[in-house]
Order: sequence, then C-alpha cells, then structure tokens
Amino acid sequence: MTGQPYLAERLQGFGTTVFAEMSALAVATGSINLGQGFPDTPGPPEVLDVARAAIGTMADQYPPGPGTPELRAAVAAHVERFRGLTYDPDTEVLVTAGATEALSAAMLALVEPGDEVVVFEPVYDSYAAAVSMAGGVLRPVPLTPPPADTEGAVWTFDPADLRAAVGPRAKLLLLNTPHNPTGKVFGRAELDLVAEVVLGAGLLLVADEVYEHLVFDGAGHVSPATLPGLRDRTLVVGSGGKTFSTTGWKVGWTCGPAPLVAAVRTAKQFLTYVNAGPFQPAVAAGLALPDAYFTGIARDLQRRRDVLVAGLRAAGLPTISSEATYFAMVDVRGVQPDGDGLAFCHALPERAGVVAVPAGVFWTAGHAHLGRHLVRFAFCKRDEVLDEAVGRLSRMSA
Repeated sequence: MTGQPYLAERLQGFGTTVFAEMSALAVATGSINLGQGFPDTPGPPEVLDVARAAIGTMADQYPPGPGTPELRAAVAAHVERFRGLTYDPDTEVLVTAGATEALSAAMLALVEPGDEVVVFEPVYDSYAAAVSMAGGVLRPVPLTPPPADTEGAVWTFDPADLRAAVGPRAKLLLLNTPHNPTGKVFGRAELDLVAEVVLGAGLLLVADEVYEHLVFDGAGHVSPATLPGLRDRTLVVGSGGKTFSTTGWKVGWTCGPAPLVAAVRTAKQFLTYVNAGPFQPAVAAGLALPDAYFTGIARDLQRRRDVLVAGLRAAGLPTISSEATYFAMVDVRGVQPDGDGLAFCHALPERAGVVAVPAGVFWTAGHAHLGRHLVRFAFCKRDEVLDEAVGRLSRMSA
C-alpha cells in the first residue's frame, strides 16, 4: 500500500500544509517567523471593543445560518462603497468561516466530479485541496516572474496558456487578485481577457479578493465582478481577517447572484453551519470604518514591505515585484547556488534565525521549475521584528 493510510485517494499527497511545517520549525528553533502570513499587532480598537462587548451576550449562541443581518448588510454596503456593486444582503451575501470556507463551499456546491477548474499558479494551497475534495480537476495557467529587483516589472501570463486551459470540461475560473503568494494585482487589460475567456466559454468565476485593501504604490484593485457581463457569473469572496488583523476570527463572506449564493449556502450549512457569533458584529463595525482607515493600513504595510525588501536585498536576496498582500518573493540563487528554495528554507533557521516559506510548493508538478528558486517572506510584522529579522539576514551574508 502506498500513500497515507486511510486517507481518501482524492486527498493523497496533500499532507500537512507548508505553513504548519514552517511555523513549527520557527517554534522549534526559536526563529523569527516570516513564513506564515499573520500580523503580530492587534486590530483596530473600534473592532475589538465591539467583540469584547458581544462576548457574554446572546451573540455567543448560534447566529443565523447565512450570517447576522447586521454583518450581511455591512458587507453589502462595503462592496457598494468601494466597488460600486449592489448586492441584496438577504439573498446575495453569505457569511462563512473565513474565505477558506467560502472557497471550499463554492467548489463543493458548483463542481461536479471531473469538472475542470482553471487557476493561475502559483496558487494558494487550499485551492487545489478544495477542488480535489469536490472531485474536480485543476487546470493551471502559469504566472511568470519578472527579473528580480527590476523597477516596474510585474508577473505576467501568456494569453495562449489561459485559452488552452479552458477545455470542454471547464466549469469555472478561480481568480485570486490581489494574488497570494506573488503579490500581483491583475490589471484591467488582464481582467478584460479573463472576462472574454469566461464569457466565451460560459464559465463561472470565483474571485478571491481578501487582500483588496492591501494594495501598494497606487496599483489599484479592480474587482472582476465590475466588468461588463461578469456580475451575474461571479462569486466575490472577502474576509475581515487580513483587513482588520484578526486572522484567527475566521470571518469571511461571499457575494454574488442569488442562485449562486444559494448553491454555496447549501454546501456551507453542512460544513461549519455557523461561526464566530461575537465576532460578526465586530467585523460589521470594521467594514463601516472611514476611508482613512483602509488607506492607512495599505500605507503602513507598504512601509513595512520596503523595510523588509531593503534588508533582503542587502542580504543578497533580490526581490520580485510585490504590488500587494503581506508577502515579498525573493530569488535565492545568489546565496543558494543550486537554486533549491526548499533546502534554503530548511537551513535558514540555522543560518539566520529566520523562517520563510519555499514558493515551489505553490506550483503544480508540471510548472514547479518556475518557482523552485523562489522563497516567500511575510512583512506583516512589528517594526522591531522586521528590524531584527533584517539584522539576522544581513549577518548571514557577512
């Protein structure tokens, strides 16, 4: 017998996530964890205070299955305010246990065994597992990294690769923008091409936009659902975790046309059923914060990115464009001559007392060579943590 005992065939090969593995390595070695993307500062008091007040009240009990009316209304208002899209809070908004559940429930609800799901890779690791659990087949479109330390260069893809990935069994396209792990923000011309392909093939679109407010250098996030013809074919997935530094609360949502949301709700109710009762009113309060909050978190995170990027470059680790998210990608070949990012990450705690994540795990086997030499660092950390990490990395190259 091969593989993991008792585990269903469709989940063989997934194992423990790289994030759990590298975080455990950080703990075991006392290293600074720049691998997993979670902030180490509390969220805004306007959000935390609402959660504290809700604990010990009836909010501790089961909330309504689709989410509290208060949060669903706040999500709809927030999307209209920032994206100009109108959704009915009662029928077109569903609260989920983080974006991860929204994505998994969407795959379970919409994908039949053998259906194909088109994704851009590198791809966040839960996507492949969610598609496999639904019995679907992943059809990856590779993103090509630009040369490291090249001003204005961005990740790209070949339009021919996108069109070739859409075969007769294609059911939907799963798009992550802003994109984890690359930090890419898909531009309008790229999204127009995505729209052309989706509409031409009659696909559904699931848009993971959890980093929508964490965009730098004036790049600007465009929701695919705002493009002509896509609103009625698109599920938009969002989350409060990244925006409000509350990743452990696991409060996410999806918005879309009522029939699509109803399908996802059918699957979701048999997963977690409901979640995060006291946190739902808190996230609702956060979504109503003034514009200055959202521009401020992006500006602060951009500053942290710049601190880490400067330190990485000084350590001989040239960085690849990061237009958004929590992450900077580096090319390790200058300090790891064989270009093995996984080996580099395993050795990094001893070499520098820092933990990062090998980016190669985010590509499928056929395109793994594109990311073998790349490593992802998280910069969503306190200034003193970043300063210490930069100091340790600089000593590595001394």
